[in-house]
Amino acid sequence: MSILKEFREFAVKGNVVDMAVGVIIGGAFGKIVSSLVSDVIMPPIGWLIGGVDFKDLAIEIAPAKEGAEAVMLKYGAFIQNVFDFLIIAIAVFGMVKIINSLKKAPAPEAPAEPTAEEKLLTEIRDLLKK
Repeated sequence: MSILKEFREFAVKGNVVDMAVGVIIGGAFGKIVSSLVSDVIMPPIGWLIGGVDFKDLAIEIAPAKEGAEAVMLKYGAFIQNVFDFLIIAIAVFGMVKIINSLKKAPAPEAPAEPTAEEKLLTEIRDLLKK
């Protein structure tokens, strides 16, 4: 029973729940960014460079044989994934910057009033200086 109790305590900790929420939102955000790149950003870029669809860019390494497909080096998909990564990295960086700017710096603490003992020691010090 102690293992189940330990697991329950681990699973309900705030960090684990926050991480789970982050992973779920990150997965959904990844789909949105992939759609943004493949459906919004890449078509105009492909059009600008002559109507090229990046998903279709590939080099045939070995031709198709009976019962086997051609071996392709799909560098267009790689380029698209690099764009996905860059957009996600920029978005996460922006979110972190916004969150950090929203955090308020702690107000400096006012110096504490010296205790009676400190006041007495200060008086003794001042008398010894004289």
